[in-house]
Amino acid sequence: MKIFSVIMIIFLIVSAICASAIKNLLSAVIVFMAYSLVMAILWQQLNAPDLAITEAAVGAGITTLLFVITLKEIRGVKK
Repeated sequence: MKIFSVIMIIFLIVSAICASAIKNLLSAVIVFMAYSLVMAILWQQLNAPDLAITEAAVGAGITTLLFVITLKEIRGVKK
């Protein structure tokens, strides 16, 4: 299980760097969603299921939805 945690932490670091470096905003939101899901998995590995559920619901769910709606509205204004 330790190897799995190390792989997840490496993926977490890579996705954090990619989310900040990507120029396309929709792609950055998708990478941020992946970051939140990996973080939820890591919280579960650390035996914190309440934080894992909150991270999955808020980080990957609601925040991603709000970002996508905001991007849709911004692109609608520019036209």
